[in-house]
Formats: sequence, C-alpha cells, structure tokens
Amino acid sequence: MSSAIQARFRIERRDFSLAVDLTLPGRGITALFGHSGSGKTTCLRAMAGLERAADGYFAIGDEVWQDEAAGRFVPTHQRALGVVFQEASLFPHLSVRGNMEFGQKRASTAGLRFALPEIAELLGIDHLLERNPAQLSGGERQRVAIARALLAGPQILLMDEPLAALDLKRKREILPYLERLHDELSIPIIYVSHSPDEVARLADHLVLLDTGKVVASGPLTETLARTDLPQAFADDAGVVIETVVAAHEEDDLTQLNFAGGSIYVTSCSKATGHRLRCRIHARDVSLALEKPVATSILNVFEGEVSDIGATDTPGHVLVQLHISNTPLLARITERSRKALNLHVGKQVWAQVKAVALLG
Repeated sequence: MSSAIQARFRIERRDFSLAVDLTLPGRGITALFGHSGSGKTTCLRAMAGLERAADGYFAIGDEVWQDEAAGRFVPTHQRALGVVFQEASLFPHLSVRGNMEFGQKRASTAGLRFALPEIAELLGIDHLLERNPAQLSGGERQRVAIARALLAGPQILLMDEPLAALDLKRKREILPYLERLHDELSIPIIYVSHSPDEVARLADHLVLLDTGKVVASGPLTETLARTDLPQAFADDAGVVIETVVAAHEEDDLTQLNFAGGSIYVTSCSKATGHRLRCRIHARDVSLALEKPVATSILNVFEGEVSDIGATDTPGHVLVQLHISNTPLLARITERSRKALNLHVGKQVWAQVKAVALLG
C-alpha cells in the first residue's frame, strides 16, 4: 500500500488537548515521538478508532475510516488494522500457534496478506509455535503479538511503545525483527516511542509532538538535522546517516560510504554492500577552520555551515553543516562560535569523535 495517510484530529479534555493535521507516507515506519504527555498515544488511539475526535478525519489512500464532517466513523473492529501495545496481551489458554490463528480469523478473504509460516519465520518464532505464552520471554511474547496483528491482514500496523515494557537485553533481541518488518513489509507502520535510539534505528518519517501539537513532521534524516528542535532531543541531538559497507580493513576497521564521503568505524560483521544506518551525536563533533593534522580522529570532513541555532544548554549553540548533500550537527560553545567567526556559508572542517552503528 503506497497511498498517503491523512490524519486530522482535535480532542479536547479538561487538562489536555490534541490538535494534529498530518499527511504521512503510506509506506515505511513513521515514528510519533515526544515526551510523556505529548499526545503520542492519544493520536495513535484516534487512528485506531479507540478515541473518537469530535472533529476528526482519518484515511489511508481512498479508504476513509473517519470523516466527522460527513458523519462517517468506522468502528475499530471493522477497520483493517493491527495494533500492538506495550503489553503483548496474549491469550494464556492458547498456544503461540493458537494466538496467531486467532489473528487470521479476523482477516477477510481479501485481506489475507500473509501465511502463518511466513510470518512465524519473519519474526523468528517458528520454533515456538506449540509453546504456551507462559513459557515465553517478554521479547518472544511481543513478537507473537506482532505476528497475530499482521495475520489479521491489516492495511496499517499501529505500535504503541512496543518495547517499553522490555529490559535492555529483550529490546536488543527484538529490534532486528522490527527492522525486518521495515525491510520486507509494504504496509505502513505508525510507531509510538519516547526513545531517540529506537526512532533513529527504525523510522523513515518523524512526527515530533509536544503538548498535543505537531512541532515537526518530515523525513527522519532531514528532521533530526534541524537546528530549531534541540530541546526535543536534549543531549541526544544529532543526525542519522545512511551508509553502505564498502570494505573491511586489516586493522579491524570498516569503511562505510555515504553521500559525502567515507566513515571509518570499529570492525563490524556486516557484509560488503550491506546498507547500515549510523548515528552521530552533535556533542561528538568538533569544528576547525583548517584541516586538522597529526590527530587521532579518523573521520574528518570538509563542509559548509548552513544554519546556527540555540540549544537548551546556556552558552552553547548548534551548528548545522553540509558534507556535500549530507547534513551534520555540531554542538559547540558560543565562545567557540565567535572565535571561529562562524556564519552561514563559511567553510569548516568537522572532526567526528564517535559514530554509533544502528543495527
């Protein structure tokens, strides 16, 4: 399904109001990101039909599930959607196979998109089909919940902080499977999270919410590189760069190519040609007016300052520069900005002190 998603909701409560008007891509993962109380879950519940906005409209392509102006509201159980919450909520009296077959029973003949063996293999639970939920780890239960939702033949998958109830080990266990969903499924996924790491690793499109309003909405790489949103990410401000594994060097380094050049990282196990996301925090980038020499930092790039913005840390600024067409952020002190006489259009050299591999 490639048609755009239209979501317009206005919900008024005594202590909170939600007012969003979004056009989202009909493919890939869209992350709804924000602090607690920003409206992420309320927005997702409105998409599912679990919250009815008095002034609401929700459509996937030509399929309209809510149009209050026209008096149309399709109840949740009649919408071709899958929902995965923080808790897996599996049926304890059914096996893994039984839980998955329950999802299949919800699918219309026209909505049958996946076979049970296919989804079980995709999520790595094909060896667990005869077990009961009580015999599963938290990560395994959540993968079964995702499988059950997918087997219902949804046009869209809604995920409300699916990793929030898991410890770090279980999160690391399940993230590769979420990446497989991203790579192999054509249906759109709306993913609610307050974790910058999850968003950076999984999302294609980012919607930033604050106090029930949309602060920003756009492609992940472009939105993360903005200088007017540092308060939303605090110390996690930085960019995501799409790279390709180019070569494994003899000294335990791996060369990754991107649109602006090459990055060297500690040897990774991915094969040559594998696409890999990298995250570079603004705090790990320093700037110089001349190319550094005799330095231990391997990743040094020439770029041009394209924007300068304030941060939530007194005495610091966020500098956006472009390495060819690739944006990069650097967080430096205001004193350093003045000393370097930085302004839009100035040529600088960026030293990247750390690169985090995502996946």
